[in-house]
Amino acid sequence: MVSKSRIGQKNPVSFRLSVSRVLLALGFLLTLFFVTVAIFAPIWTSWGWLASPTESLSNPIHQPPNAEYWFGTTRQGYDVLSRTLFGTRAALQVVVVATAISLVVGVPLGMISGYLGGRLDRALLFLMDTIYTLPGLLLSVTLAFVVGRGVFNAAIAVSISYIPQYYRVVRNHTTSVKTELFIEAARAMGATPTRVLSRYLFFNVIQSVPVLFTLNAADAILILGGLGFLGLGLPENVPEWGYALRQALDALPTGIWWTAFFPGLAMTLMVSGFSLLGEGLSEIFDPREEI
Repeated sequence: MVSKSRIGQKNPVSFRLSVSRVLLALGFLLTLFFVTVAIFAPIWTSWGWLASPTESLSNPIHQPPNAEYWFGTTRQGYDVLSRTLFGTRAALQVVVVATAISLVVGVPLGMISGYLGGRLDRALLFLMDTIYTLPGLLLSVTLAFVVGRGVFNAAIAVSISYIPQYYRVVRNHTTSVKTELFIEAARAMGATPTRVLSRYLFFNVIQSVPVLFTLNAADAILILGGLGFLGLGLPENVPEWGYALRQALDALPTGIWWTAFFPGLAMTLMVSGFSLLGEGLSEIFDPREEI
């Protein structure tokens, strides 16, 4: 018999999943928007971001947002809209390369460490814990001094702090899955460790990676912005949101607010998109039930 007090009440799990789907849809739309912007940036701008002010603009003096220049122009005469759109492409390039490096390094190490155990597991766990305790931005800044500027170099500097996260998640899943009966049966039938890892373990432990990927992507954008703000990210001739904010510091006291507002807004929305996407995926894949 159903208690009258529970009649008409919403299931907490169902309500949470409904909210998660809304967050997932919003995050997906924001992310899709910025991916589309990155792909079609050259089509949506009247001039490239490398064009000189005298060639691109009829008046190189800074202009506020208007009908001709929607986001205004910088004090050097560059179109803020063009540099913001191309900054989206630079951010996505670094995010994709950085997360790919983290995946390629962290996932195999986590599987091998969790499956084999022993001294190798303890040594890798100590190394990853040591890296994980270091602040991500500080570690990226230190590496940026070593590897220099550039998309790939910035991606390396950003990715190092994410490798321990993939390692720990995959290692913990591997440690729990390797005791399952189907793994024991595969070993009894003579499957080699390589075959067990690639055929039986990989597709079971990889399910949690998409959630971590989206959350790390959001964090990577912020770290790249921090590197650009410090002048350690991409080359100066490449439009990047963090470097645009650094250049805008001198313009803000004179009332030129648009050179900082639009790159900052783009960074905020893109980070929010990846964050909402990650949170939505996390709730849907692993909803927390109330007893």
